[in-house]
Amino acid sequence: MHECSQGNAPKCSQGNMNTSHLNLGHPCFSTKGHGNTGRIHLAVAPGCNISCNYCVRKFDCANESRPGVTSRVQNAEEALATVRKAKASEIGSKLTVVGIAGPGEPLANAATFETLRGVKKDFPDMILCLSTNGLLLPEKIDELVDIGVSHVTVTINTLDEEIGAQIYSYVRWKGLTLVGAEGARVLIENQLEGLELASKAGMTLKVNTVLIPCVNDQLLYSLGMEIKKRGANIHNIMPLIPQGKLAHITAPTKEQLTNCRGSVGTLLPQMTHCQQCRADAIGVL
Repeated sequence: MHECSQGNAPKCSQGNMNTSHLNLGHPCFSTKGHGNTGRIHLAVAPGCNISCNYCVRKFDCANESRPGVTSRVQNAEEALATVRKAKASEIGSKLTVVGIAGPGEPLANAATFETLRGVKKDFPDMILCLSTNGLLLPEKIDELVDIGVSHVTVTINTLDEEIGAQIYSYVRWKGLTLVGAEGARVLIENQLEGLELASKAGMTLKVNTVLIPCVNDQLLYSLGMEIKKRGANIHNIMPLIPQGKLAHITAPTKEQLTNCRGSVGTLLPQMTHCQQCRADAIGVL
């Protein structure tokens, strides 16, 4: 039986959870849907320190919306110009968030920090956020706090290093390229430590989990318990986009996705309106 579809999972009322911090203008953290506020994704982070087997960044087309896709990588100066142009547009008043979500790993690119500092200086009222695989989060948390980043998304797909070995081809850590369970173990340890440190720093935290049928779908409830303990505020279980080394796996059905969200949703509020956006997406969700 798949753990994310257990009928006897412990229940806790979301009505008793303090979720007020999830409705403060960030469309990717809101539990009330979308349509009122928007975000600007700045594609300034091309380098990555892990290899996810479901990630393909080689192609771009105007109709593609998936993580890792961008029309071009910008430097910090170009990114700030993008923010100015977007804020001066017709929907500028609704664009409340500046985020960096790739196309690689934001924390592995110096341009991420330069860009965020520039945005904070020129647009102090905008919410700053980033998405990360979490490998470098423990060592970068102080710098993120200093800059003023308030929202962080960490992609955590499993707590099991053997399952992680099926999801990640390698993890580059301290000058070494780690493969198999060893790489997955280092990644998972840093993800959980980083999540806890970010929570203690007062950040609002979302965990993204890619639902991969027959790979990580049986342990999502355990994952939900652990990330809640570490301080996650909201959970986003999103469907696998079959591509790359996992192109042979069929995407989860809507029923599978709903069942998993329903079960883990007894632990944490679930984001159900994620559009798995491009690294250069701009607009109202």
